[in-house]
Amino acid sequence: MTITCLADRAVIRLSGEDVRGFLQGLVTNDVAGDLPVWAGLLTPQGKALFDFIIWGEGDDLLIDCAGAQADALIKRLSIYRLRRAITIAHDDALAVHWSLDPSTGTPDPRLPALGFRWLGSASEGDASAAWAQHRRALGVAEGVADIGQDKLLWLETNAAELGGVSFTKGCYIGQENTARMNYRQKVNRRLFVTSDGSFERRPVDNPGEVLIPDWLKPALAS
Repeated sequence: MTITCLADRAVIRLSGEDVRGFLQGLVTNDVAGDLPVWAGLLTPQGKALFDFIIWGEGDDLLIDCAGAQADALIKRLSIYRLRRAITIAHDDALAVHWSLDPSTGTPDPRLPALGFRWLGSASEGDASAAWAQHRRALGVAEGVADIGQDKLLWLETNAAELGGVSFTKGCYIGQENTARMNYRQKVNRRLFVTSDGSFERRPVDNPGEVLIPDWLKPALAS
């Protein structure tokens, strides 16, 4: 049996009153249209706090996030809920799955080469190590281990190149600085993956001995 379950991921369910409108005003990507999308929740200064993939299920939204950050993300989202009739909680009935088999799941919204994801019941085994190795070989950072928390500006994580930000959706937390950096082309530092599979923030004009994937090369040449 193929092992597909990512045991280090968690699923958060948002249900209730206009959850799309609620999340639309908070995260970097457009949740009013087709899902899934990759997005971030930022500080007002535009620094990355959390990154995750957002799925839709009827009127509910499901957040596929790092398991170690799930409780903190729920707490952070709950701060913005105020008195809205919205429930934000773990969905323990669902787990995140990943495979390179094109007959399963949905293409990862960041990069097709990452493979296919879906949400379903938990299964035996843990594909987390294989997923991390595959993702890092492609130069795609994810989670607090790669991106940190309140350390990197969202565009420094290569979010624009990986479809993690909408510049047309309107306001969200950290939008002003993120938009300014984009339109003024002020992304002077970025995350690069090194030969040992770790990520480092380096100047764009001097990345050093790093893997530069094809999807990132156009941004460095501009």
